Amino acid sequence: MKTILFQGDSITDAKRSREDEEYGGSGYATMIKGTLGKEYPNQFRFFNRGVSGDRIIDLCKRMKDDILRIHPDYLSVLIGVNDVWHEVTRHNGVETQKFEILYDSLVQEVQQAIPGIKIILMEPFLHNGSVLEELDSAAPGAREFMHSDIKEKAAAVLRVAERNNLFFLPLQRVFDNALQYAPSSYWLIDGIHPTAMGHKLIADEWMRTFKLACTET
Repeated sequence: MKTILFQGDSITDAKRSREDEEYGGSGYATMIKGTLGKEYPNQFRFFNRGVSGDRIIDLCKRMKDDILRIHPDYLSVLIGVNDVWHEVTRHNGVETQKFEILYDSLVQEVQQAIPGIKIILMEPFLHNGSVLEELDSAAPGAREFMHSDIKEKAAAVLRVAERNNLFFLPLQRVFDNALQYAPSSYWLIDGIHPTAMGHKLIADEWMRTFKLACTET
């Protein structure tokens, strides 16, 4: 039986249970679990260890307990928006160069500890919504900063994926394309956290990427 581990911040966390490993929250991780569990009964175990509010620094700190000890066959990571957001709200974000160095170090350590592991890096994303509007009203220029910085973080994640031969999931494009069919508020509650439909967008794109990971030799 193969093990799939979902890692990240609140978008992955999705109010998962800390006591019951079977309840992985109400987000994309559980949607993926349902799809794969139905299509491939008893072939996968699923762990969701996303933590709301996490930055790359926080994920690195808990890597041993929440990645290495689980020893997954597949690791999915979505991190980066808090590295931007926390700079505006707490002056405690992570500068892009440091973000990239830490992310690079994390995936390389995981690859060394778990030979043959397949890793999917998910692009951090955001859209205009209530979060950015509130921040911008309190600190003019916050909206522009967050849009600019999230693009830097996304580019950094892509570079980490390319350097380490990992799978990259371009979520900003997924949400941008979805605006053809419904406004941002339909897909994202506040510009950052997905609605049920937004989580389904992520889950569907993840499944396409995962099938490539499964078939790659």
